[in-house]
Amino acid sequence: MASKSKILVIGATGYIGKYIVLASAREGHPTFALVRAAAGADQPPAKAKLLQDFQAAGVTLLHGDLYDHASLVSAIKQVDVVISTVGFLQLKDQTKIIDAIKDSGANIKRFLPSEFGNDADRVNALEPSKSTFDIKVQIRRAVEASGIPYTYVSSNCFAGYFLATLGQAGVTGLPTDKVVILGDGNVKAVFVGEDDIGAYTVKAMDDPRTLNKVLYLRPPGNVLSHNELVSLWEKKVGKTFERVYVPEEEVLKKIQDSPVPLNKFYATAHSIYINGDQINFEIEPSFGVEASELYPDVKYTCVDEYLNRFL
Repeated sequence: MASKSKILVIGATGYIGKYIVLASAREGHPTFALVRAAAGADQPPAKAKLLQDFQAAGVTLLHGDLYDHASLVSAIKQVDVVISTVGFLQLKDQTKIIDAIKDSGANIKRFLPSEFGNDADRVNALEPSKSTFDIKVQIRRAVEASGIPYTYVSSNCFAGYFLATLGQAGVTGLPTDKVVILGDGNVKAVFVGEDDIGAYTVKAMDDPRTLNKVLYLRPPGNVLSHNELVSLWEKKVGKTFERVYVPEEEVLKKIQDSPVPLNKFYATAHSIYINGDQINFEIEPSFGVEASELYPDVKYTCVDEYLNRFL
């Protein structure tokens, strides 16, 4: 059997990064996490625990930084695949990773820039979300111009983030009496568990079918409208919630009037729940592939099952 690719994750301790690191280690890939050097006592407890978990899983911690070219080049020379999961404030600086890959002289088989949301090339988001997607598009074009082999992962909605509020914008928990729904609630969205995002991403690493393509995560059991999501939850808790529908004009006003970062959440929610940007196009073989079709062996967590953890 061919040896498994060595994988470097940049942004390893971030929200989605940690799931990809652990999935890579579980799949038997020699896995490296780029982490900033800091004395143990200086680490927040949660981060220190996460780094311990990485090491327990057999992950090699490499000290380095996105803004330290020599450390990036050194880390990249040790691997076959580079995955970026940096946060949105660092998206633009991924050109530094592209430069380091070119300068490393390493034969990098695949680069995955930080995406893990709506497909940046097929989204119709309003500001302030639009500029974030525009940066992702700029990075895509820079990767393509560099000639580095790539895969872009469009994982749609993080289940842990969206389902914890039953898909509502601007709230922090599950509903107690009413549910606020943007638009008519009939537009489909895609909710994917973070462990599954990790599993699918790692499966794609050495797969020729995902080379220079967008990997879309659209598992059939995870494509629901907001109304269907609420009905599913009502059935589980044996209670009916008042549904408060917010028309598009009012959503546009909320985007204008809400403080940061709520305005951005409303703009993203408008893209998902009103434009239907996650499902309003067919996945054509010329540009993309769908993960659950490629990897039927991944037993993904469907929304119905995921909601049980909130009972």
